[in-house]
Amino acid sequence: MTDTKSNAMWGGRFAAGPDAIMEAINASIGFDQRLAQQDIDGSRAHAAMLAEQGIITPNDAKAIREGLLTVLSEIETGKFEFSVALEDIHMNVEARLKDLIGEPAGRLHTARSRNDQVAVDFRLWTRAQMDAVIEGIRALQHALLAQAKTGADWVMPGFTHLQTAQPVTWGHHMLAYVEMLGRDASRFEDARRRMNESPLGAAALAGTSFPIDRDMTAKALGFDRPAANSLDAVSDRDFALDFLGAASICAMHLSRLAEELVIWSSAQFRFVTLSDRFSTGSSIMPQKKNPDAAELIRAKIGRIFGANTALLMVMKGLPLTYSKDMQEDKEQVFDAADNLMLALAAMTGMVSDMAANRASLEKAAASGFSTATDLADWLVRTLDMPFRDAHHVTGALVKLAEDKGCDLPDLSLDDMQGVHADITADVFGVLGVHNSVASRTSYGGTAPDQVRIQISRWQEKLA
Repeated sequence: MTDTKSNAMWGGRFAAGPDAIMEAINASIGFDQRLAQQDIDGSRAHAAMLAEQGIITPNDAKAIREGLLTVLSEIETGKFEFSVALEDIHMNVEARLKDLIGEPAGRLHTARSRNDQVAVDFRLWTRAQMDAVIEGIRALQHALLAQAKTGADWVMPGFTHLQTAQPVTWGHHMLAYVEMLGRDASRFEDARRRMNESPLGAAALAGTSFPIDRDMTAKALGFDRPAANSLDAVSDRDFALDFLGAASICAMHLSRLAEELVIWSSAQFRFVTLSDRFSTGSSIMPQKKNPDAAELIRAKIGRIFGANTALLMVMKGLPLTYSKDMQEDKEQVFDAADNLMLALAAMTGMVSDMAANRASLEKAAASGFSTATDLADWLVRTLDMPFRDAHHVTGALVKLAEDKGCDLPDLSLDDMQGVHADITADVFGVLGVHNSVASRTSYGGTAPDQVRIQISRWQEKLA
């Protein structure tokens, strides 16, 4: 394919071929060839509508639709030769269609522009990617639910400031991420509903004088309706920003979980063992088993955040309607989508394969005076003590245990009564970690029965 063909696509306005530097900066075929399926779907729907409206003949429409299927087959089988001189996927497809069917190919672009063409292609691709991300999120939720079900009553430390706070259950901790991911999926679902309007037929920016049927093409492409304003239709990239915004929040959640897996799999914690499939060794230290997959997820998240910021910067100063700046939208979204899908798949694999160390979790749960709050609550309930006074008494007992080098349950009744004479032996019933978690029966609490209720709720929701 030559520059001459490229110039012919533009018509008679330009006499000379593009400068090599201009060609390099202007061409997008290196990345927007990923839109081939969507471009051909949009063109087939457009051709069918043009024929239905009597704008082109049925024979021309048939030739166009069949020719486009041939082009798609060539692309899918790797036989298609993409040309930088033809700039983008739209003109590459149209040029090849002309090679295949001749004059009817020139009628395909009636009543549309590359502006609405790229807008519809990109929407179709982003919509499909949202569906794929939601599916990936659901797979990870199932993996987390399986972990939660196994360890619904396994105790572990709950942390604030990465300091031991109160005992919780392993199942409860896993469910926290199920909840986060549920919100992530809902954000993509909301964005999908919001973006499901067809720009096709907006043409360059003002609509068209041809008697087109935009409802027909919208329905054919699975949109709920045509976009109501032609200026907005060709200049809107909110759907891409919605995708990147939702992807950024989801990625942040994945990074938090990745960070916990890095910490938990360390020799200092030993809370979990990651499978060999998602770990690597050291080139010099034979004892090492490194959580590389978790670390790479944690790092790749920055690319998704960067894509979100980059597209916001591209769009922030653009007047209506289309500007060539908007060609920079796709690489950001493509890269973010690729990395989010990879991170979801890797995290799903790690969570599915990892083994929680119940003994280490329980031992850690009992450390750091984790039942101090239970002691304070007991003082309030049993001795009718104001909570601030109970807090003070409990702090004194913690200090005493520290001085003795033991934990709260290891203090004798005499020790406790030395701090407050009204304490009775019943206090020891709330000091064990299992007693502690069992007592947290409020809705959404860490008690095993509450955890199992939430597991059942999510299993029904995801069924």
